[in-house]
Amino acid sequence: MSLPEALRRHVAETWAFRRQEELDAGARFARLGASLEQLDAPEPLVSLARRAAEDERRHAGMCDLMARTYGHESSGADSLGGQTEDAAPPELGFRERVLYEVVAACCIAETESTAGLTSVLSVEGAPRVRAVLRDILRDEVAHSRLGWAYLGHVSKEGSVAFLSPYVPAMLESCMAPRLFAQGFSEADSSRLLAHGVLPSARKVEVFIQALHDVVFPSLERCGVDTSHALRWAERRRASGA
Repeated sequence: MSLPEALRRHVAETWAFRRQEELDAGARFARLGASLEQLDAPEPLVSLARRAAEDERRHAGMCDLMARTYGHESSGADSLGGQTEDAAPPELGFRERVLYEVVAACCIAETESTAGLTSVLSVEGAPRVRAVLRDILRDEVAHSRLGWAYLGHVSKEGSVAFLSPYVPAMLESCMAPRLFAQGFSEADSSRLLAHGVLPSARKVEVFIQALHDVVFPSLERCGVDTSHALRWAERRRASGA
């Protein structure tokens, strides 16, 4: 891979971390598919959720292969994943909890994933890496659309304003643990991009920009006030952490 050891290790760890995220997302979508069916959501949205569960499991296999390509060795500490629990606040009713999870998982997490992957693919890189990223990106776009379609569907039936104070918590939960961590040098960051890894400084920029360009305006159009989330984003941008 012609990468210094520290960079190779970071790339391998990033792909291994993505594998875990994809496994968790697969379990979440499987649960959401069942919940949406229970709520008599439009059948196309139920089908999309179930297909998303399959997509994410396939993505996990791709990420695992990439991690091993860069030298990642699985250990007993590696989680098999796929056991994520309902992250919605317990005080909400079932219908509201499902909407919370759809917004957090699709409207926010999948939209942010789309933005990050698009940013990485804007730079020339290893053909094999780009092929994997393009495959994942195509599906993440569909998963994001699932969320916005369901939020729009529910908002036509009644108010979804109750979500407003919960959006900052959704943003916190979808952030990668090392999103705001100190990054590598500019030269090393360019090399990381070629291997599918968005440098830390760029992650912050992409994350916040996607909120302002896509997430916040779309939430507002559905009747979700984003003032709480805007203050959260400004604090994050100011602190860089």
